[in-house]
Amino acid sequence: METSEISLFEIQVYQFLKQNKDTWVSNSDIMKHTHLVPRTVRQKTRKLVDLGLVDEAEVFPGHLFRMSGMAGKRNLAYLKRLEQTIAIMGERFFK
Repeated sequence: METSEISLFEIQVYQFLKQNKDTWVSNSDIMKHTHLVPRTVRQKTRKLVDLGLVDEAEVFPGHLFRMSGMAGKRNLAYLKRLEQTIAIMGERFFK
């Protein structure tokens, strides 16, 4: 049984990456648009990469991220949990 909760911050990062799915973005880009602090953005992008939902490119001096085209195959269960959370909470919280 999965015990980890999905935070509103995680949803914000996920939504930004999903809206920019074909574009590589940095943590700084995500911070500018979500108004989250650097540590939180780094935590959430790392989690989404580790779950297989987000691809990461290690480019000096930092890392770039984008939604993975394989997300549904890598971790469909968690992807569904994210989408269900958005549906339950209402997209108005995540704009």
